[in-house]
Amino acid sequence: MPADRMRIFCVANQKGGVGKTTTTVNLAAGLALEGRRVLVVDLDPQGNATMGSGIDKRQLDASVYDLLLGALGVPEARRRSDKGSYDIIGANRELAGAEVELVALEQRERRLKQALAAVREEYDFVLVDCPPSLSLLTLNGLVAAHGVIVPMQCEYFALEGLSDLVNTIKQVHANLNPELQIIGLLRVMFDPRITLQQQVSEQLKAHFGAKVFDTVIPRNVRLAEAPSYGQPGVVFDPASKGAQAFREFAREVARRFG
Repeated sequence: MPADRMRIFCVANQKGGVGKTTTTVNLAAGLALEGRRVLVVDLDPQGNATMGSGIDKRQLDASVYDLLLGALGVPEARRRSDKGSYDIIGANRELAGAEVELVALEQRERRLKQALAAVREEYDFVLVDCPPSLSLLTLNGLVAAHGVIVPMQCEYFALEGLSDLVNTIKQVHANLNPELQIIGLLRVMFDPRITLQQQVSEQLKAHFGAKVFDTVIPRNVRLAEAPSYGQPGVVFDPASKGAQAFREFAREVARRFG
């Protein structure tokens, strides 16, 4: 992956409630603190990444919906997250309708890729927050991306969900995006006191090796509280263990991918 170009990473897991949005906004804010130019794309109709970036999804006058349908380009659709110091293309419930409308369009799974190509000189990283289901929205993210960051809890059922995601990525790689690969697994909501979590963590490292990020994100109340204040956790409470872990994760990503 050349160091002189914009890196587009999907944050994806077909299992819900694993901290995808928390990972997206905190990695974005962390990379911004490292001096990187970052764009977040919220592809989830729930709009949690939008709200967690301090932008009211109910007040959006332009969103990722307009981008995917070709009504607007990135410069018109993006907003600035003042709290996180990154740009974001927000989402709201309107996006759920885009699924149906996209079906009739040409190049329907490549709409996001085409839109992002126009701003390739403006950002170092683009982070795409995907919905938990495998939908046309998720497919747009995977087709646009160079790699997938997979946040996962170290629990038994998480391994089952991971095998589904790996199969999906293989299919997209074979048919739509030969660049796509898993670039790393991020262990989140980790509690080292729980033996099973340690065991699953060791299984992940044994099976995926260097694909497992060194950084581990602990279970942390302050990270969970931050979205209700419209701020990424690394900004809301920089001294908290969760925030410090995400700062270290951002440094790790910046080291590995520029």
